[in-house]
Amino acid sequence: MTDNKTSHTDEGLQDNEQIEQAILALQQQPSQEMLAHALTVLRRRMLAHGQLIVAVEPPVGDNQMRLQAIQTDDGKKWWAAFTSFDEEIKGGGSVMSTFLTDIEKLFTSALSVEEIDGVIINPWNRTLMLDKNLIRIVQG
Repeated sequence: MTDNKTSHTDEGLQDNEQIEQAILALQQQPSQEMLAHALTVLRRRMLAHGQLIVAVEPPVGDNQMRLQAIQTDDGKKWWAAFTSFDEEIKGGGSVMSTFLTDIEKLFTSALSVEEIDGVIINPWNRTLMLDKNLIRIVQG
C-alpha cells in the first residue's frame, strides 16, 4: 500500500516531515534538549542527502540568481528554506521561483556569505532560525 502523500513528494523532500515534527516539538516545549533534538534530526536529513526548497530572486543586471533573503526586525538577513511545498505556499502573497537544494550545500553556502546571518527553515509556520553557530553544530 502506498502513501499518497509521499508518492507526490520529490524524493529529496521525503522524510522532511521529521524536521517539521522536531520543530513543532521545540515550539511546544522550548528547551536546550528539544533544540538539540531538532538539530540532530536536521543533521540526519543532511547526512541522508536530504533537500530543502529555496526561493530565488529574479536575476538583475549581472544575470546571477540569488537566494531570497528575509530581513528580521533586528536588521539581520536570513535565507529562507522550506521542508515542503506545503510550507512554502503558507507565505501566501507572491509566487516565488524555487528549486531544490542539498541541505549540506545550502548550509556551507550560508556560512560563506558574509551578508547572511543564517537560514530560516519554514519562516511562515514551523520555524527554526539557524544562525551560523547552529549551522556549524548541525554540520558537526
